[in-house]
Amino acid sequence: MKKTCLIVTGGRLDMDFAGAFCKSRPFDRLIAVDGGLAAVKALELVPDMIVGDLDTAKPSLVEEFKKIPYIIWDIHAPEKDATDTELALKKAIAAGCTQITILGATGGRFDHMLANVFLLYGCLQQGVEACIVDRQDKIYLIEEEAAFSKAGQWGTCISFLPLLGEIRGITLEGFKYPLKDYDLEMGSSRCISNELVEETGRIQIRDGVAICVESKD
Repeated sequence: MKKTCLIVTGGRLDMDFAGAFCKSRPFDRLIAVDGGLAAVKALELVPDMIVGDLDTAKPSLVEEFKKIPYIIWDIHAPEKDATDTELALKKAIAAGCTQITILGATGGRFDHMLANVFLLYGCLQQGVEACIVDRQDKIYLIEEEAAFSKAGQWGTCISFLPLLGEIRGITLEGFKYPLKDYDLEMGSSRCISNELVEETGRIQIRDGVAICVESKD
């Protein structure tokens, strides 16, 4: 059985979307990351764990949550070798979570947003399903193969980008722009803005890792 975790981190967050998203699906574990504590409070949620250096969390909010006895605190000095989001991911995986969703990982500083996408690779290496979501996009990684369905897709546009250099042997079936054993080079936009034309579709990859972005255009 999959153990799910929602991580709420400190990027800009569309609260209407976040509220509807959290109500539509249950999670076994909730981790608030530093500045994400304000979003958790606004969503009327109580985290199981709070992670970070608390440099962007309001002190009054920190004191409020400290009154809740069962919350686990994992506090770090600002001078550290990992971002708060990376630390939260490690805690989620250590707790046995096998499916992780991150809110608040986009819309803020670009360096943090880009790093958050690359953090998904560490999850992939450990066999953990992880994705970043916001109102417009769902971002995750694909290795070897993945299936898509019109009924379950996040948005009509589906894009693929190389994560670790060239992706070799991409085959796309059920898409408007199909491919057969295609090598996608780093820096190419060939696989941006594809879409399903069949009810279901599939990508197969001979070698490499793809960033998949499902977008509402």
